[in-house]
Amino acid sequence: MSEKFSLKDELFNPKKVHQISSEIKNVYAPFEQEAFEKEVTTKFDELELKERIVHIRNVLAKYLPKDYVEAVKILLKALPAELDPKKTDDDFGEFIYAPYSDFVASFGCSKEHLDFSLQALAEMTKRFTVEYAIRDFINEFPEQSFKMLEACSLSANYHERRLASEGCRPKLPWGKRLNSEYTKPITILDNLYMDKTRFVTRSVANHLNDIAKIDAPLVVETLKRWRDSKKQDEKEMEFILSHSLRTLVKDGNKEALALLGYHANPAIEVKNFHVESLALKVGESLIFSFDIEAKKEEALMVDYILYFQTKVGKLTPKVHKIKKLNLKKGELKTISKKHLFKANMSTRKLYSGEHKLVLQINGQVFNEVVFDLAL
Repeated sequence: MSEKFSLKDELFNPKKVHQISSEIKNVYAPFEQEAFEKEVTTKFDELELKERIVHIRNVLAKYLPKDYVEAVKILLKALPAELDPKKTDDDFGEFIYAPYSDFVASFGCSKEHLDFSLQALAEMTKRFTVEYAIRDFINEFPEQSFKMLEACSLSANYHERRLASEGCRPKLPWGKRLNSEYTKPITILDNLYMDKTRFVTRSVANHLNDIAKIDAPLVVETLKRWRDSKKQDEKEMEFILSHSLRTLVKDGNKEALALLGYHANPAIEVKNFHVESLALKVGESLIFSFDIEAKKEEALMVDYILYFQTKVGKLTPKVHKIKKLNLKKGELKTISKKHLFKANMSTRKLYSGEHKLVLQINGQVFNEVVFDLAL
């Protein structure tokens, strides 16, 4: 039997620790490399991924000079070459450098060291993203931090440009909450939406998707403005639109769907809606089918919503995608779907009782049915 994959061991292990310790030793002769490596790795077994970042940061503070600026200058000098500027996507660099930016955020987020620390983060992000570290500075020194991020948005280096968007996302996964208004980064995004690097435009779209959960009209208005400017390649603009609006589309937002070319009231007829069984057990599948006939040419986004029973007896919806269709006038399409109610899901606990299936096309409800699920 093969060993279970461990992300924390893949990203932070003795080999990686030796890598950074050797780089530091090469530029700072007094560095006690063997002692550093031993102190870092002996605690790894009891630490999770993020805890390992903090642990390495703290051990670095012990073995580097006590003076913050001197210590960070050593880390900067020890950094490897910048990531390949010719790549356009998914070039995150190595996680082993995450403790460096955490070092800057933990010991250098002060008025005394502000300019130096922000410059250090801009340099570090060319090797591994500093999107989490920059959030400490945004909260403590918003004016100076946003000025730095605006400069990053105009940088020739696409990792700096990505940081300008990613670092100030209002709902960055696992990121510290920001105190600044979610509207403040829009001027920065205005510099980035026409970027030619997917690594950057994906971040911009994720940023707008975050805002969509707070202020849908602002997102729709911003995307219309960007699209109408014609400053971005048409195909890439389609990607930005689709990726930015994914939450609003799931919610059936009419303005978002219209922006993607889907009519709120499509000229279609849904026929022969059939559910195989209305009494299911966990481990079984809800199987359903239906026909769609177009009365005129239509672009369709076909979803289904499952309303799950909760512990307190309420139903909560979850939207599931079926497919996108382009039907000609008079064309008939038969769709069938199977949804497995899997036991022991990590994302959702199932409860017995009444559930509901809703068919949604272009954000509109066409059919719904109640069914029972037993454990």
